[in-house]
Amino acid sequence: MTTSVDIDPWAPLATPPESVLPASPVGVRILAAASRLFYAEGIRAVSADRVIAAAGVSKVTFYRHFGTKDDLVVAYLRALAATERAAVEQSRTEHPDDPVGVLRLYADSLGDQSCRPGFRGCPFINAAAEYADPEHPVRAVVAEHREWLTRTAASLLVQAGSTDPEQAALELVLARDGAMVAGYAGAADAGAALRRLGLAVLSAHGVDSRA
Repeated sequence: MTTSVDIDPWAPLATPPESVLPASPVGVRILAAASRLFYAEGIRAVSADRVIAAAGVSKVTFYRHFGTKDDLVVAYLRALAATERAAVEQSRTEHPDDPVGVLRLYADSLGDQSCRPGFRGCPFINAAAEYADPEHPVRAVVAEHREWLTRTAASLLVQAGSTDPEQAALELVLARDGAMVAGYAGAADAGAALRRLGLAVLSAHGVDSRA
């Protein structure tokens, strides 16, 4: 059975892996409705009642699947994180000897996102801005995903022969963040700027970007 969370207007990549989706079709429907609303309007602005109405379920059904709204927010972010990780890992599998190519593909995907109707920037940055407490479970998911992002970039940079892969990874992630914010703010060339910045970072840290 194929389940789908309809997040195409803004999703970075594709449908989340089934392993991170609720087991029941009703749970998937709730998560799909929440995902659209959270991204389009902001997490704090969307009440549980709005999600319940959008998903077409009762309160009892909603709370049977998600004990609290925060549980739903965590599920939303985990689904996004798993989607991005799966796509990057697929790219690495398809291009095992081309780490620079994998980084280019990732930058291209971000550039494509920023041009889509309804783009509102990075959902993880948005979530962090709405949850000030660094100990909150939502912030823990954000931190985990960003750690993965930086660690994965560093791994690719090691493979590419960078002289300082950890610093280069940090700079690439910062460039990625800036492009996502700029794209949301209306910069039409955010994707192209990210590609140029990425190439500059690679060159500054000993990576031949022509490879």
